[in-house]
Amino acid sequence: MTNPLRQYFRRPALHFTLPSKGKFYPEGAIDMPETGELPVYPMTAIDEITSKTPDALFNGSAVVDIIKSCVPAIKDPWSVPSTDLDAILIVIRSASNGNDFEVNSTCPECNEMGSYNLNLMGLLSSIKADGFDEILDMGELKIRFKPLSYREVNKGNIVQFNMQREIAMIEEMEDPEQRSIKSAETMKKLTKLNVDFLTNTIDCIITPSEMVSSPQHIHEYLENCDKSTHDLIRERVVKLRDGSSIKPQKIKCVNCGHEYEQALALNVTDFFA
Repeated sequence: MTNPLRQYFRRPALHFTLPSKGKFYPEGAIDMPETGELPVYPMTAIDEITSKTPDALFNGSAVVDIIKSCVPAIKDPWSVPSTDLDAILIVIRSASNGNDFEVNSTCPECNEMGSYNLNLMGLLSSIKADGFDEILDMGELKIRFKPLSYREVNKGNIVQFNMQREIAMIEEMEDPEQRSIKSAETMKKLTKLNVDFLTNTIDCIITPSEMVSSPQHIHEYLENCDKSTHDLIRERVVKLRDGSSIKPQKIKCVNCGHEYEQALALNVTDFFA
């Protein structure tokens, strides 16, 4: 029996276009409408509870569940490319709680804290997914890049968090020899983390005779290439990441009138509070 209350269920509050235009998604991960605009629903009470569950936020399942609920056209949120993640969170927040978003910022001139309202649609328009079609030409080798998936981003964040805990524990060690041994182990882990990160951002490496897309082969190459090559690859990855990030926001201090730019990173806990 059809629920007679179905007509009163929530409806899409807005529609938006992904910065990536749907590129980089695996087959079946997204049901793209002919218009290219995805419908976005307001959060439910269950979504609100999910957004405040510490374990679910830490392991990424909260973000996945909220995206499934509010942007049902995205069938596999774990596959969402990093170029689209902030944009999706912004439109969900806007559809649920309005277009204004309050942030606190400390003025670098007078050191006073102030509260400022940001326009979420303005933030959305600053997010781009450009540059991934540009191939890095390194002579005989040509490198094509791709954005990280949310699964890879979340995994990296968890590893990074655990690494920070390890570093804090090392700093508290009183035995110099043990501290030295642990520091060396941590450096090896950090190096591997860096290589893993770069591997995940490379779509393929084109040689004069073939195209290499095997993550294992790419990982091995990154471990054995010279430092200048490694630095060039990393510089391109950083440039691509910055290009798809939310741009610093211009702020005029409410206390002294000084104008400055404030970097903005979306903290899911605060963003949906």
